[in-house]
Amino acid sequence: MHSIVEVKGIKSGYRCGYCNNLLGKVSYGMWAHSLTVQDYQDLIDRGWRRSGKYVYKPFMSKTCCPQYTIRCHALNFHPSKTHKKILKKMTKFLSKGEKPAARDAGCDGEQMDSIFEEVGEVPLVEPVKIMHTQVENPIISSGVEKDTDSKPSTSETSREETVLPSAGKSPRLEPKPGVGADPCKPQCRKAKDIRKERRLQKEQKKQQDGGSISTNPKPATATPASGQPKPLEEFITDSLPDDPLHRLEVRLVPVSFEDPDFLSSYKQSVELFARYQMAIHDDDPVECDESQFKRFLCDSPLEAETSLDGPEMGYGSFHQQYWLDGRIVAVGVIDILPNCVSSVYLYYHPDFAFLSLGSYSALREIAFTRHLQKQSPKLSYYYLGFYIHSCPKMRYKGQYLPSDLLCPETYTWVPIEKCVPRLETSAYSRLHDDARAGDVRALKDLGRVLVLHKRTVMPYAAYSRKRKGCNDEKEVEQYARLLGQTCAERILLYRS
Repeated sequence: MHSIVEVKGIKSGYRCGYCNNLLGKVSYGMWAHSLTVQDYQDLIDRGWRRSGKYVYKPFMSKTCCPQYTIRCHALNFHPSKTHKKILKKMTKFLSKGEKPAARDAGCDGEQMDSIFEEVGEVPLVEPVKIMHTQVENPIISSGVEKDTDSKPSTSETSREETVLPSAGKSPRLEPKPGVGADPCKPQCRKAKDIRKERRLQKEQKKQQDGGSISTNPKPATATPASGQPKPLEEFITDSLPDDPLHRLEVRLVPVSFEDPDFLSSYKQSVELFARYQMAIHDDDPVECDESQFKRFLCDSPLEAETSLDGPEMGYGSFHQQYWLDGRIVAVGVIDILPNCVSSVYLYYHPDFAFLSLGSYSALREIAFTRHLQKQSPKLSYYYLGFYIHSCPKMRYKGQYLPSDLLCPETYTWVPIEKCVPRLETSAYSRLHDDARAGDVRALKDLGRVLVLHKRTVMPYAAYSRKRKGCNDEKEVEQYARLLGQTCAERILLYRS
């Protein structure tokens, strides 16, 4: 299966939603008729991002607000004091209906970009309708490079307790030195751990006959070792009574009009989206109607895929729905890719803004990434979209540590702590320390760029010979440079 894209080119001099500069934004875009999840993974690792089927890359050195791709190391993430406060606020609301005081009811930011990228004119030609079996002379590209980064694993250990014989009773055999607790008795457990296990068993029993996938994190069954921070999952599930006043369930549904769970909740999602956009972003009703909802949050170029070493729900685009007492109060739009969970957008009911649903959902998505990593070892990152240091309201993304920013010149990852001092000096900055380092996937051979022309796949060298006198070399070269040699040799560039 090939990805198929169509060049839209440079878009400049349009309004920036971050600083409100009417002519300051500059980006390069293309229409993705279809994308494999691996191709999109490689594109976002070069600074691209999608808005519906429109895939764009900011011109970092020219745009008014440089947008740096940011990723969080989900496995090593530990919630900050602010994050713990947000999680406890949710727990108090679910347990007793307790709402925070007005001074503490802020939204604490949102984990996604709140601005839709303008896509311009939608292509009239739909080459994705061409069946892949109809494409003549397909060229089999080289295999995808294996991820060689070693991923740390997390583990928990239980503190063993010594059991002494009761007074007045015949003493038991003493355990051998170094063995620890009495092997004849079960390991001691805290009451709260037992309650968590019972609650989990109830939830699993409820979901046995359900169709949608629940993404509620499983509580840890062991107590962290002394001195070790409590894992994120425990903060999410901790302290909830067996019979809370409110019940929150997180469901994952694929973005597909053939999926019954997606269809059954579609109308409710559309209404929630419109309510959110009008209340939070002051959109006119026509700007957030069903057609806009479908265009930006349902139309995805990603082809759903499954893999033996991948997550059980497969790869592709999903809606993560937050159901509170039987109705949807928030929806996180995410892409599950080979190496990461990528946040696309979040919308929520304005009446529940006091729950800081933007930050809360980000924490849930990090926990979800950690859950998926147990099924697919290399899927260990959480991408939060773009970090914009020049826009103070977007800096909160840097609080999900440890995290990296993507260098816009070498396309290598740099810890955010090293980047911030540079960005304090200049909104645009090369983040890599070594001035000699370059882009290892830079364009080297334009002739090997793949082109789809009249249902035939061919390298650009053959296409240019066939189309004598064509003057699109500069356009194709710019496209290929932004993609890099690897992607340009694998993705099909549609030429009419």
